[in-house]
Amino acid sequence: MEPMTIREILEAVDGKLLGEFSDLDLTVKHVFTDSRNPDPGALFIPLVGERFDGHAFLNEALEGGAAGCFTQRERESYLPGKFYIKVGSTQKALRDLARHYKQKFRIPFVAVTGSVGKTTTKDMVAAVLGERFKVLKTEGNFNNEVGLPLTLLRLNSNHEICVVEMGMNHFGEIEYLSSIVEPDVAVITNIGDSHIENLGSRENILKAKCEIFSHMDPKKGYVILNGDDPLLEPLRASLPFQSVLVGTAEGLDYRATGVESDGEKSVRCHVRTPRSGFDVEIPALGNHMLYPTLTAAAVAEHFGMTGGEIARGVLRFAPTKMRMNILKRGDGITILNDAYNANPQSMRAAVEVLSKSGGDYKIAVLGDMFELGPFAPTLHAGVGAYLGKAGIDCLVAVGELARHIYDAAKDAMVPQVYWCETKEEAKPILAELVKPNSTILVKASRGMAFEELVDDLKRITKEP
Repeated sequence: MEPMTIREILEAVDGKLLGEFSDLDLTVKHVFTDSRNPDPGALFIPLVGERFDGHAFLNEALEGGAAGCFTQRERESYLPGKFYIKVGSTQKALRDLARHYKQKFRIPFVAVTGSVGKTTTKDMVAAVLGERFKVLKTEGNFNNEVGLPLTLLRLNSNHEICVVEMGMNHFGEIEYLSSIVEPDVAVITNIGDSHIENLGSRENILKAKCEIFSHMDPKKGYVILNGDDPLLEPLRASLPFQSVLVGTAEGLDYRATGVESDGEKSVRCHVRTPRSGFDVEIPALGNHMLYPTLTAAAVAEHFGMTGGEIARGVLRFAPTKMRMNILKRGDGITILNDAYNANPQSMRAAVEVLSKSGGDYKIAVLGDMFELGPFAPTLHAGVGAYLGKAGIDCLVAVGELARHIYDAAKDAMVPQVYWCETKEEAKPILAELVKPNSTILVKASRGMAFEELVDDLKRITKEP
C-alpha cells in the first residue's frame, strides 16, 4: 500500500477524528482487520458481524502496534498517540477507502466470477499476465466484501495489472464488489449449482453473476464467457461490451484442440485464437483446466501478449493450496488434495481427473456439499452415479449428505463403497484401503475441513 495521510483517509470515508490526536499528516502504509495479527503503524478496521464485533479488540490491536483505527462509536477513553476515526459503518468505510485508493492507479482491472473454477482461473490469468506484467492478484479466497477491498489496498506503484476474484451467495454481492473495482475486463467461468439454496435456480445464479457488468464502461469493457456453457453462450448477444467465447466447441473465438493428458502431472493442447495458434502444456490435471487456460489466453491477447508469452505463462501456473494439489508419496501412491471446497460440477470434474490419472487402484474420499438446499439429495446422488460411470474402484463417503453419494455409488456398482458419519470413522478405513500404486482423491465443501484427512493420509503413507 502506498502511504495515505490521516487527512486523506478522513476525506475518503467521510470520517470524524476523535480524541486529542491532531497530526493529520501522519501516514499509514497498511490496513488490517484481524486484531490477532497486529500490523505496526497500520490502520485497524474492526468489522462487525452477526456473531462478532471487532470493537471489542480495539485496545488489543492498538497496544499491539497499530497507529489507529476506525470505530462506529465514541470511546470513554483514548490511548495517547493513537488516532480514532469515527465512521457510520466500518465495513462501508473499508469499501470507501478501497474504492478511493483504487482510483490512484491507472491500470487495468480484471475481475473473475462464476460457479466453478474462479480461483483456478484467477491464478492462471495472473500467471500468464505475469510473463510480461507486474500483477497483483487476489490471494487465497479473499473474494468477498472484506477480502476484495483488502486486496485492492495492497496495490502499489509497481503494479501494472490487477486480477481479482469475486464470490457471492446472494443477489447484490457481485454488484457491491463491482462498484469498488469497476472492472475493465470481466470473466464468467460457468453457471452451476453453487449457492442454489439461496438463489433458487441456475437462471437466478446467472442473473447474480451478471452483476459483474454493472460498473463496466460499455465503450471499453471486455468480456470473456465460457462458450460451452448453455446459459452463458447466448448471453453474448445481449451484452453492450466487446466479448469473446472460449471452450472446445466449433466456432468459438478461443478454442482448445488436440487435447492429451499424461495422467500424472499435465495436460497438453493446441490453442486457436483469432490472432494465432500455439501449443501449451498445462501443469495440472483434468480437461476442466482448458477453460482457465483459454480464458488466460483471451485476457493476455487483449493486452497484446504473444502466443509464446502465453505458453510460457501457462507453465508458470501453480494452483492455490488444496485446489487439486498433486501429492506424490512412496510406493507409487498419489494424493489428489482438492479439499478446499466442492459443488456438484467441481466434484464431477475432480472424479474425472481421478478416473484418468495413473495408479492401479482409485479411491474417492468425498464429503458433503453445502448450500444446495432441497436439491442436495439429488445432486449428491448424481455424483455417486458418476463414480460408477468413471470406473472408480472405491468410495469412502463422509457426512450426512454424503450418504446419498454412497447409496447411488452402490447402485452404480462401484466395487467398494463405505459410508462414515464422521472423519474419525473414515481414518481407520482409509488406513486399511490404501495400498501401493493407489491414487486417492479427497474433496468436500470447506466446512467439512477434509484437509484433516489429507494430513492423515500423509501420515499413513511414506515420504516419496
